[in-house]
Amino acid sequence: MTVRGLFFEELSVGMSAELSRKVEEADVKAFADVTGDDNPVHLDAAYAATTPFKERIAHGMLSAGYISALLGTRLPGPGAIYVSQTLSFRRPVKLGATVDAKVEVTALDEAKGRVTLACTCTVDGKTVAEGEAVVIAPRRPA
Repeated sequence: MTVRGLFFEELSVGMSAELSRKVEEADVKAFADVTGDDNPVHLDAAYAATTPFKERIAHGMLSAGYISALLGTRLPGPGAIYVSQTLSFRRPVKLGATVDAKVEVTALDEAKGRVTLACTCTVDGKTVAEGEAVVIAPRRPA
């Protein structure tokens, strides 16, 4: 079975995709192991208690990873190539929280085959991260 994403020609402004992920202890540990980001605010409860957050928080880029997952698996999906991403982190994500990620097509550049998408991550309806991604979507074969 061949898995493919949407071709550029199949996309339109307003299309969107979403996913939800509960941030577990194992996710934070795995992210730290893979990236080498072992900031104690993410891994050490005693240290995190001394910060303004008062408890451990997930890496901001873990939420960004959920955006990447949407772009690479759903919209446009397999074959999409990341060109750029802007992000602002608005609130911390606590362990055990469910992050709802959403991407929405806001512009299409026919000449370059580029797709611009608004990206948001929320927890309990409150924005934790937001930004804009640009990807290249595959073209329909001639």
